This record gives sequence, C-alpha cells and structure tokens, in this order.
Amino acid sequence: MRRIRYTSRGGPLFLEQVPAPEPGPGELLVRTEAVGVTLPVVRKVTESPDPVPLGGEIAGEVVATGDGVREFRPGDRVTGLCFGHGYADLAPLHESMASPIPAGASAVDAVALVRSGLVALGALAAARPARGEAVLVTAAASGVGHLAVQLARARGAGRVVGAVSDPAKADFVRGLGADHVVTYGEANWGAPVDYALDGVGGDLLTPALAALTPGGRLVAYSSGGGTIQAYDLLAGAKTVTGFQMARLARERPELYESRRRELWQLFADGALRPVVHGPFALQDAEKAHEAVASRSNLGKVVLLP
Repeated sequence: MRRIRYTSRGGPLFLEQVPAPEPGPGELLVRTEAVGVTLPVVRKVTESPDPVPLGGEIAGEVVATGDGVREFRPGDRVTGLCFGHGYADLAPLHESMASPIPAGASAVDAVALVRSGLVALGALAAARPARGEAVLVTAAASGVGHLAVQLARARGAGRVVGAVSDPAKADFVRGLGADHVVTYGEANWGAPVDYALDGVGGDLLTPALAALTPGGRLVAYSSGGGTIQAYDLLAGAKTVTGFQMARLARERPELYESRRRELWQLFADGALRPVVHGPFALQDAEKAHEAVASRSNLGKVVLLP
C-alpha cells in the first residue's frame, strides 16, 4: 500500500510503498477515503526533533478488525482520530476513537465535519453564549473556524465577526454567515463583542482580548501558545478559558457523543455546511501541509488517498 512519510525535521514528505498493516487488539483497519490535515500535525513535522507518524482524522470503510472489537465489522463506514500512520491507503483506528458515518454522508463530509466541528462546538459551549450576544471568531476561514462561524449563528448569535489573515478571505467568511470581517493587522475591529473564540493564539491573544466588552469571555483552543497580561483581564473583568477536545472526549464521553450527534443533525438539516479546501491527492500531501502552514486555506484541508 501507499503511505506518506518523512525522515527529518521539516520534511519533505514523500510517498512510499509498504506492506499493509494488521489491526491490533481493539483496532479497526480502515481503507481510507479521506484524511483531514490539521495544524497540530503540520507543526509536528516542522517542530518535532524526530519524525512521527502522520496521523489525524480519517474516514473510510472497515476492512478488518482486531481482537476484542465489538461495535464494528468489515463493511462499516467510520471516521475517527488515527494516532498511527493515517496518511495511507490503509490506516489503523482504535475502536474507542471511531464513530459511524451516517447514510447519505460522504467520507469527505465526515473528516471535514466531525473532529473540527466538535472542537468548534466545544469552544462555543465553553463561552456560555446567550442568545443575541456578539461573537468574534479568529481563524474564521479555517477548518474549525468556518464551522464555528456557522455554529455561532445557529446557536443564536446576534452579531458574528470573523477575523482572518487575508482580506481575500472576507467574501468566503461572509458567505458562512458572518456580519463583519476584519483582518489581523487592522487597528480597529469594530464594536466590542461579548465573547471570542480564538483558534490562532500567539500575538493575536492580546487584540482578541481587547475586542471584548467589559465582562467578556475569551475561549482559547489553539496550539499556538501566547501570553496574556493579567492587567488586561483585571481592567475589564474579563475571563479566559482554555478548551481541549481530548479532555472532553476522555472525561465526558456522553457529552462528546451527544455533540457528535448534534453536528450530524445540523448537517442533515442544512444548518451546517463543511467546506473543503482542495482536496489534494495523497501524493500531494506536501502541498496540503503548505496550505495549512500558510493559512491560505478556505475550509478544511483534505487528502484523498
């Protein structure tokens, strides 16, 4: 089978032929039809001192199961988070990470919607939004951000502001339901908002916090780091909450499952429309990573093995 790998920090990524893996205990072997490319995986390639497997969101058909698998069988269509080699024709997926793809939805829909949607929905819930409040969504054209814009609108936001890296993305974000779009370099982001969902981190934390009304809430879910000055919180009685999907999945599995069902229902109702950037062929994984690293993507970056 084909697999994408790299051998030194920073890449390059290359295609290789390797034997098909066998599913281990509790694992499904999935014939991948779509693979979601995420910023954390892109950063691992450039930042990890040693090469790591290129994992992430996968979707496709179960072709074999390991010992102890109870919920799935060959022929089932599933999506989930692969911690092994996911950029491949066949990928291992632990049963605990797998969920079924509903009839009528494609594998591309699944990788664009489920994981990114769960992050967007979780960050939104962490902000405790009230109907009619104004929200700022940074990285509003990203795989998570473009869903957060739609979810905020579906949850009753009175005004949705999208922040993007490039003004060329403005029409795309407005098309998702944003009332106003700003770029990161602008000095004035308009009227203050009640809460903000930040998917960028770093130097953007300060202006995102400044965009809040007194008593406003900032939810940070990016892996981009960053520092906030305590005075900036105290002066406006503002709060910052960190959101991590892995903790929710581990500690609140019933809530995790409930939100996954909510996402699929919103998708079925037409209230949530995942957008795919590309898609890219498996052998073009390097180009897919470049799109994420440069933040040039509109929606979710997807590979098609």
